[in-house]
Formats: sequence, structure tokens, C-alpha cells
Amino acid sequence: MKNKKRGARAVAVSAGALLLTLMASPAAQALQRDDGDDPGSGLSVAETLGYFVVAPIALFAVIAGLVVLGDRKR
Repeated sequence: MKNKKRGARAVAVSAGALLLTLMASPAAQALQRDDGDDPGSGLSVAETLGYFVVAPIALFAVIAGLVVLGDRKR
């Protein structure tokens, strides 16, 4: 019983901290424009996937490949 209460408390605290973090983030106030704001044009779907999916996977593969090649020399 004690572990269930402790778990529930941990979940509640974590959820509260996450909610406060998200509400305080700049993205939460994205609708309020500041003076001097000059956002660029949006990204296309292909650019978004390239930057946030393909590029990190490729970078990971290159680093992993270099590690494997470095380990083979031993």
C-alpha cells in the first residue's frame, strides 16, 4: 500500500512539473508577437523530415560506423 501511494505521488509530481515546464516555455506564448519579430517562411514536410528524422539517423549511423571502425583496428 505504501509503494502505491509513493508511486502515485511521484506520478503527480512529475505531471505537475511537466505541466509547469510546458506552460513556461516560449512555445506557449507563440501567439504573442514581439517587436522586431521577423519569422522566416515555414518548412515543407520534406524539409522537416530531412532535418528532424533523416539527419539525426544519418549522424548516428556515421558516428556508430566510426566507432565500429575504430574498434576493429584493435
